[in-house]
Amino acid sequence: FDFDASLFKDFPIKERFGLQFRFEAFNVTNTPSFANPNSDLSQAGTFGKITSTYSGARELQFALKLKF
Repeated sequence: FDFDASLFKDFPIKERFGLQFRFEAFNVTNTPSFANPNSDLSQAGTFGKITSTYSGARELQFALKLKF
């Protein structure tokens, strides 16, 4: 499960110019994506266990965009 969100607000400066403030969030729920279980029989201590994840942590970013 992956949920991304974005909020933005436009501020007019002049007729041809505008400024946009953006806030974006990736992986909002911070849900991990688990890797496959270990299938190596020679490692009895970790056989069948999930020891890693694929996804990164939640990311947030702010931006200003000049539109002309």
